[in-house]
Amino acid sequence: MDIALITVGYLLGSIPTAYLAARILRGVDLRHVAASTISGSAVYYHVARWAIVPVGVIDVAKGFVPPAVAFWLGRQEGVAVAAGLAAVVGHNWSPWLGLRGGRGLSPFMGLLLAFYPAGALLLLAALAVGRLFHLTPVFTLLALFVLPGVIAVQVGRQEPVLGALGMLVITVLKRLEANRVPLPSEPEARWRVLWSRFWFDRDEPAEK
Repeated sequence: MDIALITVGYLLGSIPTAYLAARILRGVDLRHVAASTISGSAVYYHVARWAIVPVGVIDVAKGFVPPAVAFWLGRQEGVAVAAGLAAVVGHNWSPWLGLRGGRGLSPFMGLLLAFYPAGALLLLAALAVGRLFHLTPVFTLLALFVLPGVIAVQVGRQEPVLGALGMLVITVLKRLEANRVPLPSEPEARWRVLWSRFWFDRDEPAEK
């Protein structure tokens, strides 16, 4: 049953909410217009600003439902966290989009709501402050670095801490591979792009 829950988590997370919303609302294929990720933010900029709300709610639910069901079935917390992380992986690398997808923050917030709601508030605060300073990717990454320590102090259980560490690893991997956008051939340029992707989630830092 545990493997089935994790598999269902991945499949649920892999439903390409942003892609489907863009196709239904405007006939837009986000794979061809989105710079690096097929996500709610891409819907915001390329489809309709209001559409980010239902897309975001559904993406959060994709991360919340698998661990919630696991808890409801009486499974161990580690299984619930793994099912939630599987939803994040499915969201980021959806088989329906050729293993492309979003950044995973929305389903991860859903996972946090299932076992540590204060963590979701921390991420929302990081997003708000980052938005204010036009450095959302930087503040988001810093929040993800801090979150495992916060959970370790306030919750004290291993499984949630490992879940937060897993999300940090998933986020870094997603930023660096950028939906497999090719890297420059020159070594110096390649490292510069990787550094920019790591901090700014794009190939070049955003101008303020």
